[in-house]
Amino acid sequence: MARPSASLHLPGAVAQPITAASTPLAVTSKASSVRWRIFAIIFALTMVNLIDRVSLSIAMPTIAHEFSLLPSMQGLILSSFFWAYALLQIPGGWMIDRFGPHRVISWSTGLWGTFQVIAAFATGGLSLLFARVALGAAEAPLFPSGGKLISLWLAPSERSRGAVLMDSGSPLGVALGGLIIAYLIASLDSWRLAFVIAGIATLVLAWLARRYLRDDPATHPQVNAEELEKINAGRATPAAEAARVPVKGLGIAARSLSGLLIGRASWAMVYFGLLTWGPSYLAQARGFDIKGIGAATFVIFVCGALGSLTGGFLCDGLIRKGVSRGVAVKSLLAFSGLVALGAFLLLPTLSNPFAAVALLAMTAFFLMWGSLYWSFPALLAAPARVGLIGGVMNMAGSTGGIAVPILVGVILQMAGGFAPVLGFFAVCSAIFVLATLFISLDEVRYG
Repeated sequence: MARPSASLHLPGAVAQPITAASTPLAVTSKASSVRWRIFAIIFALTMVNLIDRVSLSIAMPTIAHEFSLLPSMQGLILSSFFWAYALLQIPGGWMIDRFGPHRVISWSTGLWGTFQVIAAFATGGLSLLFARVALGAAEAPLFPSGGKLISLWLAPSERSRGAVLMDSGSPLGVALGGLIIAYLIASLDSWRLAFVIAGIATLVLAWLARRYLRDDPATHPQVNAEELEKINAGRATPAAEAARVPVKGLGIAARSLSGLLIGRASWAMVYFGLLTWGPSYLAQARGFDIKGIGAATFVIFVCGALGSLTGGFLCDGLIRKGVSRGVAVKSLLAFSGLVALGAFLLLPTLSNPFAAVALLAMTAFFLMWGSLYWSFPALLAAPARVGLIGGVMNMAGSTGGIAVPILVGVILQMAGGFAPVLGFFAVCSAIFVLATLFISLDEVRYG
């Protein structure tokens, strides 16, 4: 099979197209590593994405005092981000498949940086709410775009690492975001300047994404023949060509799609449950003060980021050792859900608050193996539908993220304590395991 053309640039030589005939004369001895620099940029984008999201939570006490916001209005503003974010997942996924992730990421990152800056000029609760809705709309395509880049830039044997490199920026952004934004607000004595700085940092990343990302590895000027061979290893057709082949419907088996959506939603219930109600649990059930809450949250989510990376590298390592892709991915995900299930059942029995934090940190470490879910769209969906399936999957997760703060609040109000809440998280963990096992990777036709 003829290899796709690419450009190889050597010092002092005129660039020539690489073809099957010319490859022996043009190749170098070592493969370039552009694909991993691509995902380093995606990692930075997801980390800043979460920093921008949590900036409002950190600044809300100051903003509420300045604008005289009632608690109900504060709640609306804090939740408004997810309204547009969830609704635009599917349209965003369609745009990714139609226009390519390079263009969509560049524009969406530029827009969300702009709206982050605009939020700094809010004059009241209503204008701030509109800025947050716009921010959620602009951020919607990022994770599905990353899923599409996984299919375009990584061979099946490397996709687990790509998935976790992308998704590990999320818990790290949560861990660092609180510290960074709080420091900026305190040192500058202005939440507005903190928002402007965060927005400008995002705009710089938008420029970098525009300059460096490409949809087709063969068109990237820094990709050499050896790396192109690694990217296309195990493919019948190069991904960029396959993505242009039209398909009917969603291009994914109904059984696997059901498992994918239920599994992602239940996982998100646990993750966003810890994110939104974790500080209250630490304060009310474990007696931590504000400094202790900040330190404990940092430790928990840093462990989550490390766990995400560990799960991805471990999964690809198992596949290289001959373990089938389905067994490797689903076994690691099921194990992570079972660890979370056991931890939530064990937490009410612990009396030492520091032991509880240690257990939550361990839970986050294994729970973030759920980042492997971002390898599923590229494995299960037709290449022309990877962006759309990623958007559908992320919409399910976002819906879980919207629902869980409300559900936990109701449970807490009715029960008067956190023990039933932890039981609810245990149930969500069990559903996550069962739904993941329902996904059939034996149906992989495109990986």
